[in-house]
Amino acid sequence: MPAPEALAAALRRAIADDQAENRLPSVAAAVVRDRELVWEDAVGLADAESGEDATADHQYRVGSITKTFTAVAVMQLRADGKLELDDPLDAHLDVPAHGALTIRRMLAHASGLQREIPGDVWETLAFPRTTEELMKTLEEAELVLGPGERWHYSNLAYILLGEVVAKLGEMPYEDHVEQRILEPLGLSRTGFGPEPPTAVAYRVDPYSDVVHREPMMVERTGGLAAAGQLWSTVGDLCRWASFLAEPDEHVLADDAVELMTSVQSMADPYRWQRAWGVGLMLSRDGEHVYCGHDGGMPGYVANVLASREDKLGVAVLVNGGNFAPVDVSFQLLRKLREHLPLERPAWRPSTAPPEEIAGVLGRWWTEGLEFVLRWHDRRLEARSVDAAEWQPWARFEPLGDDRFRTVFGRERGELLRIVRAEDGTPTKLYWATYPMTRDPDGFGAGTRS
Repeated sequence: MPAPEALAAALRRAIADDQAENRLPSVAAAVVRDRELVWEDAVGLADAESGEDATADHQYRVGSITKTFTAVAVMQLRADGKLELDDPLDAHLDVPAHGALTIRRMLAHASGLQREIPGDVWETLAFPRTTEELMKTLEEAELVLGPGERWHYSNLAYILLGEVVAKLGEMPYEDHVEQRILEPLGLSRTGFGPEPPTAVAYRVDPYSDVVHREPMMVERTGGLAAAGQLWSTVGDLCRWASFLAEPDEHVLADDAVELMTSVQSMADPYRWQRAWGVGLMLSRDGEHVYCGHDGGMPGYVANVLASREDKLGVAVLVNGGNFAPVDVSFQLLRKLREHLPLERPAWRPSTAPPEEIAGVLGRWWTEGLEFVLRWHDRRLEARSVDAAEWQPWARFEPLGDDRFRTVFGRERGELLRIVRAEDGTPTKLYWATYPMTRDPDGFGAGTRS
């Protein structure tokens, strides 16, 4: 599904403008819809010294986007029955300190654990080489906030999660990611070490147009790799965005990724433009909320975003610093929506509801609010008649014996129960214990004489 000429020109112009205005050695970007790569391109130089032009096939270091792969690996172990999200860390690792921190809070950057490994590793770039060396440093690590108190980004938490993946997965962390994520999804240009062609890491002099190479950090292995080691291309990252939007069930079930997008902590408490789920960054642009992650390493910044609502995705990679690629991602997604607006699927007749459901459909009242129950897409759904157009219908799954579980939307997780007259006619519903009747009665109507 190649981009129309006007869209391709608009997308290239957007990255070209940002590359020039922000003096970035190169910018590579791509957009995807419904698993089909719509457009990919690059502007600038992958190697400024040799004059090598950047292309969409150049690898860049993606930094903390690696954490999304770590989070999926943890969720795979959960699906395997090897851990629960609310397990304490010391249920799976022999740690000298902070064993009470839970897997969920570590994934959501809500553990309170300090940001980095204790010491001056970001000055010396000398990181622990073994798990034993890492664990020794943990004795010095602080809880800078109370667990769950507020969002606080922690690379150290993800390094420890990488150790959990290695131990419970019974293989090195890198092998788990490669065998259970990269290979099944066909991410052949994504890996833990650079494969040519690669873009060179640079910083740009603030007062001239001179670029300087950033030091090539020693490749980090084991748990250390879990926080930010991967290299990738914009095409591969768009395939990753497609997975986050619409998962391959052989890698991870959709309901598990849906859980990963549930808000656990608010990263932006001032404007509520960014939150964190169970391992995924949640970013708002106008009416749209995307899941994904930023990434940054010396000489590289990156961003990947996905819309689970309409199956769009974007990736932006830069070999320079002091720049927020998420802003470019938002621009590209806006242009994609403008030039290729999504068409609503045509309505199609469907099968009749089961006999036991037919009498439940229609209008019901509770707490003075009017609701409609309908049969749609072969399932029971409910929504307030006053709901905004963007608000989703609540969806139910049958449990048997006139009981349903709310699996999406309002009152998610709660029970819906049908009460019937002797002839089988539904006379009352109980949703999250609140009675629903065919008449607009208020509280306590069932107790009145």
